Amino acid sequence: MSTIIDPRASVSPKAHLGANVVVGPFAVIEDDVIISDGTTVGPQAYISNGSRIGRDCRIHPFASVGGPPQDLKYKGEPTLLEMGDRCTVREYVTLNRGTAESGKTTIGSDCLFMANTHVGHDCRVGNRVIMANSVALGGHVHLGDWVIIGGGTPVHQFCKVGDHAMIGGGFRVVKDVPPYILSGQEPLVFEGLNSVGLKRRGFQPATLDLLEKAYTILYRSSLNVSQAVAKIKESVELTPEIHTVLSFIASSKRGIISGRTKRA
Repeated sequence: MSTIIDPRASVSPKAHLGANVVVGPFAVIEDDVIISDGTTVGPQAYISNGSRIGRDCRIHPFASVGGPPQDLKYKGEPTLLEMGDRCTVREYVTLNRGTAESGKTTIGSDCLFMANTHVGHDCRVGNRVIMANSVALGGHVHLGDWVIIGGGTPVHQFCKVGDHAMIGGGFRVVKDVPPYILSGQEPLVFEGLNSVGLKRRGFQPATLDLLEKAYTILYRSSLNVSQAVAKIKESVELTPEIHTVLSFIASSKRGIISGRTKRA
């Protein structure tokens, strides 16, 4: 199968399309675009300058990929939106390229962006991330691998969400969400280990026990964060997963979500 471009599409002769790319009617692909083999661009999708799209992605109708940042400081500098392989971009998704500050927005492979989701400028999105309908990432947000965010959730600029974390739908993320956990309520709080997701991804019971112990110290003791970190280092085996938790906390600039569990 060779590349197929609908005659009603507008594809710049300067764009580079790989083998077996399919472009639907009324799609627009600008000059400085690279689309790798096997990717499909649906009807009326818009692929802007600076877009670098991997293999076997599926871009649905009316999606906007690589559009300019929604940042008043942006003055038209050439920047990038880089997307990995096998990503699915559903209807009305907007993925903005970076600003001069970092130069690019990056998205990993095997991600699912459901309808109406938004990834702001200079974001870093890991692999196998799922953003449900109408999730919106502000600028400079970092999502780790295997993150799942429920529908209608906004994530404040500069926030970080750690690997394998799951955030419920309809909440607001204004602080950093550590790896491996579930979070919900308003304001957003720690609600436990993401045990089901971790088991599905092959995490062993011993690893889950250590993570449970670490998060019990962090969120269920009377210690502050610094004291809890010190106790974790003293009393929990420092496996790679525990190191990931401690490194995330140490690098947090906005502070991590709290452990309050009161319910109405």
